[in-house]
Amino acid sequence: MQDIEKEFGPTSWSINNKTSIYIITLLLTIAGLFAYVKLGKEKFPDIVIPRIIVATVYPGTSPTDIENLVTRQLEKEIKSVNGVKKINSTSNQDYCIVDVEFNSNVDVQAAKQLIKDAVDKASTELPNDLPSAPLVKEVNISEQPIMYVNLS
Repeated sequence: MQDIEKEFGPTSWSINNKTSIYIITLLLTIAGLFAYVKLGKEKFPDIVIPRIIVATVYPGTSPTDIENLVTRQLEKEIKSVNGVKKINSTSNQDYCIVDVEFNSNVDVQAAKQLIKDAVDKASTELPNDLPSAPLVKEVNISEQPIMYVNLS
C-alpha cells in the first residue's frame, strides 16, 4: 500500500509562516482592546426592580398576634392588586414587614400607589390601637451601598 500524505492547507501555511500568524494575533488583540475601550460603560447603572415594602409597628404584641391581627389582613388586600409577582411577609415581636415584588413591566410609582390603596382598604380590619399607620416604602436598589467596610 502506498502512504498517502494528506495535508490541510491553512495548517501547513500557518506552520510555514509563523511570523504572519504572530502579526495577525497581535492585530486581533489590538482590535479587541480598541473595541473594549470604545464600548459604552456606566459606573452605576439604574437597576429597577419593582418592590414595595409595607412595615407595621404594633408594640407589645407577640409574633403570632402580629401575624393574625396585622400581617394576614395586609396580605389579603395586597394579593388582590394586579401585577403582584410574589409576597413575602415576616412577623416579629412588635412589628411585621410585608415585601411585595411586582412583575418587571409594572411602573414602580403606580405600584406604590396601588399598595397604598390596598393598605388603606385593610386599615379598617387592622387593630385600632396601632401607634401609626403602616408605612409603604419603595425599595430602590440604586440607593443601597455597594460595599460596607467595618473597622475594629
